[in-house]
Amino acid sequence: MITKLPLDFKNKMKNLLGDEYEEFIKAYEYENKQSFRLNLLKGTKEIFLKKHTFTTSPIPWIDEGFYYSKDDFPGKHPFHHAGVYYIQEPSAMTVVSLLNIKPKDRVLDLCAAPGGKTTFAASKLENQGVLVSNEIVQKRSRILLHNVERMGIKNSMITNEDSHKLSKYFSEFFTKIIVDAPCSGEGMFRKDPNCCDEWSTNNVLKCAERQNEILENAYKMLSPGGQLIYSTCTFSPEENEMAIDKFISKFPDMKIIELPLLEGFSQGRPEWTNSQNPDLKNTIRLWPHINKGEGHYIALLEKDGMPKDIKPTSNKTNLDKKQMEEFNKFFKETLNISIDDLLEDGILKIFGESLYLTPYQLNTIELKGLNILRNGLHLGDFKKNRFEPSHHLALALKKDQVKYSHNFNSSNVKKYLLGETLDVEDSFNGWTLILIDGYSLGWGKSKNGLCKNHYPKGLRVNK
Repeated sequence: MITKLPLDFKNKMKNLLGDEYEEFIKAYEYENKQSFRLNLLKGTKEIFLKKHTFTTSPIPWIDEGFYYSKDDFPGKHPFHHAGVYYIQEPSAMTVVSLLNIKPKDRVLDLCAAPGGKTTFAASKLENQGVLVSNEIVQKRSRILLHNVERMGIKNSMITNEDSHKLSKYFSEFFTKIIVDAPCSGEGMFRKDPNCCDEWSTNNVLKCAERQNEILENAYKMLSPGGQLIYSTCTFSPEENEMAIDKFISKFPDMKIIELPLLEGFSQGRPEWTNSQNPDLKNTIRLWPHINKGEGHYIALLEKDGMPKDIKPTSNKTNLDKKQMEEFNKFFKETLNISIDDLLEDGILKIFGESLYLTPYQLNTIELKGLNILRNGLHLGDFKKNRFEPSHHLALALKKDQVKYSHNFNSSNVKKYLLGETLDVEDSFNGWTLILIDGYSLGWGKSKNGLCKNHYPKGLRVNK
């Protein structure tokens, strides 16, 4: 059991929960549940179930979610390198599952790092539409970028901005917004006991102020008819029901949408607010003594009106003739898809020496002055008289989309992950997609029976 739970926290929860408190506090005697969620951009659940060797059980309310045994280490498995799944706490998975994201939606994940909700949203979009993933903390934004790349997401722009500045660029642009707000983290005490040291009643109030500001900026970016889902991993009413109550009081065109009470879900608690607005019952709480996960609060809201239709102002690329020739040469030698198929998803844009496939919808926005880390799918870079594909492109491709590939299984793929040169039997010379049990993992470059390793040095494993 965690013995260092803050005394003020325990007293507060005892006052709020009454007779339920003892059952709540007893939950801290149990280990937290470990789980992962499949990345359906890489393949179906049925295919994964035929290939994996983990001891798993399904998460009842998440179709692509699985609990795994403490004796399994999916983070060290080659499937993790290939972006086959994302290790995520089960309650945290719930947020995106309750937001009805459809392909071609325009989605904003406003507080996106490390990337759990962003990668789930991308899976729902099926690489259509656009996903803007924002993180205000620069160090965390780099982790977000890595996870977007690892999962093979094609249609995400990653920004490192505060919500106020972002709202000036994307007025009423998004049809769906995810606000997984920075919070006091009470729901993480069992998973990460260090969170206890950072907790205070004063910090709860500071978090509530920041959440109000973030929600107001999110409102400015939400299209009429659009939906906003708000979540925290904390129990404090100040950051949950009270935050939503204050928000809808200020913006009466936002209404609470009733969320389903699935297995292990509990209603919101309007009695913990001054207004006692009964609509707050339609939000949900996930409690560690009721649900096989950590603490979470979720509210779904919708803005009155009809959604805006966003059309690109131009489909024109900024590549010069020589760059287009070099890219076309690589494309014809390496890929089985046509340029026209590629351009169904976006526009070719070059930034410096790097080539990106940028979602069409972002071509309607003047992005100058915005701190952008990644603008769509990084296809590769122009070197001297040649085009070199990126690791991001490799992870976004499937076997049938390339002319040549080499498939390894879990037992013999380590040589590639170590960065070593590979022996290959065929005589093909050129870029080769390396696969792990059929899932794309990275590039190699074959010549005369040898395959030079192009797995990024920063990602290679140690012997």
